[in-house]
Amino acid sequence: ATSAAPSAAHAAPAAPSSLQPLLSWPRHRALVAALRSELEAALLRSDAELVAAARRLASAVAAAPPERFAAAFVLNPVELGRFVKLLARAFECDLVLERRSDAEQARKVLTKHLREQTPVLLCVEEWSHWITVLRAEDKRFVVADSTDEPLLSVRTWPQLRNRWKYHDVDYVKDNPPILYDLMAVTPRFRTTVKGDFSVERVKFLRRPENRRLGRHWNEYLEDLLEICRPPTHRIAEPLSMGEFLRRHQELLLTRVVYWHGDVNREEVGRVLRDLRFVSETYGLVIPASMSRRALGDLAILISLWACADRGVNGMFGAPGSDTRAAAKPRKRRNGRK
Repeated sequence: ATSAAPSAAHAAPAAPSSLQPLLSWPRHRALVAALRSELEAALLRSDAELVAAARRLASAVAAAPPERFAAAFVLNPVELGRFVKLLARAFECDLVLERRSDAEQARKVLTKHLREQTPVLLCVEEWSHWITVLRAEDKRFVVADSTDEPLLSVRTWPQLRNRWKYHDVDYVKDNPPILYDLMAVTPRFRTTVKGDFSVERVKFLRRPENRRLGRHWNEYLEDLLEICRPPTHRIAEPLSMGEFLRRHQELLLTRVVYWHGDVNREEVGRVLRDLRFVSETYGLVIPASMSRRALGDLAILISLWACADRGVNGMFGAPGSDTRAAAKPRKRRNGRK
């Protein structure tokens, strides 16, 4: 299936009419918002089968009374399963839905998928929210949660278990059974870049001084994917970012600080350390044959960052720009003062 993005000149599409009755039920607004976003995304696609499944699911959920809203998902596996599979197929993935009633069995299934480096979606908070579990280490789990700041966190098994369990009150109101639902995300394509989000790395990212790195992680990664390559046996003499910076970091620091004139070595070194941390998380390398180009790319990247952070004086007829004042004004023989 291919994506058909709406024109920027038009407003965002309204929610399907079958969802309108749900919007007046305050108890379920969070669930309605999540469902609506998924349905709207599906309805923008050109896959007729996926659109039809989205409409059928919307109608089935809208027909349910407020007190059985969650049951429309949990107890209607045919429509939900069909929709989820089609949506996953549209993103070239398979979602393997598994359910357990025993907490220990659920933990074993979860860790089995994580050992195979397969991320897992968990239905948490009584089926009102989804989180992604990326790794398991000694009964500690690395979790990506869109409601957390920062995004990544480390949870113990009791913490994760208490969020994960679902009380099936629609089946038995008194002493309802507890269920644990998960979906393993299996891509249909070969993934050449895999992140090593260990517990120690996540703890490092959660430090207050590393908040900027966590917030702009994708920007660092996108730029590094242009400079580096995933490790393969075809690359002759690959250099890790750590080894590359050991050879060239002093040159980068000296020249960028000299030519800009209003940024200090510590700030530039911090950006280089952040780039190294991201590249090592994904195991990216620089082929020896591309080292000259990589050095030029990094010099340009750091120079652009310095201009964005500290501004730049006019030069060669260009007016220049200021973004914020320097923390400690420093005089330089060349460049900006």
